[in-house]
Amino acid sequence: MTTDTKTGYEDLPRLISLMTGDEKHQAAAESTVDVLWVLYDRVLDITPENVRAPGRDRFLLSKGHGPMAYYAVLAKKGFIHEEELADWTSAESRLGHHPDRARLPVAEISSGSLGHGLPLAIGTVFGLRAKGFREAKVVTLIGDAELDEGSNQEAIAVAGRIGMPQLTAVVVDNSSATHGWPGGIARRFEVEGWTTRTVDGRDHDALHEAFTTPHPDRPLAVVATVERKG
Repeated sequence: MTTDTKTGYEDLPRLISLMTGDEKHQAAAESTVDVLWVLYDRVLDITPENVRAPGRDRFLLSKGHGPMAYYAVLAKKGFIHEEELADWTSAESRLGHHPDRARLPVAEISSGSLGHGLPLAIGTVFGLRAKGFREAKVVTLIGDAELDEGSNQEAIAVAGRIGMPQLTAVVVDNSSATHGWPGGIARRFEVEGWTTRTVDGRDHDALHEAFTTPHPDRPLAVVATVERKG
């Protein structure tokens, strides 16, 4: 994996600035940029060379609205061309306001309708297990407000009770959830048997440690706290 974090990460604001016309989702992009960078730079075994290999790691962007940071990281890591960013959302572009797997194969799922990433990640783990790939990581990125969707509560219960150490859910918490959860976001996962870690969502070393410290026999929920939305 690439380790040139200085020249890579520091170029992301410029790449994001190339994508205009979706300013209302700028905060969504800015809240996820550090998590996305750490995952693709230091955690996930996903490269342009192995992107279709059966035993690769999987990343599912459940928080599909405002994908500018996602596209910027993909461009910096060589999955897409930088020239595509300025033309995003045009009729000819494969980069939409929401990622579309049919047009952008590197995206594991089409997303934007909230509440689907975690259930799909669980299905992905089952599929990998059936094919004998028990070491491949499956990571899904969720927004804190997305936990208001009932489908996520059902998925949290299923994964925790079955035991899925391959699975990581990273919740980017910018205090935008309507209902919240008694005891905080991490507690929502803990009561269902998940390992949880809450870290500064801008601290790359803390994120890396949270993602890579073993959590045997349990799925992992990483709560990445960032500044409050707005």
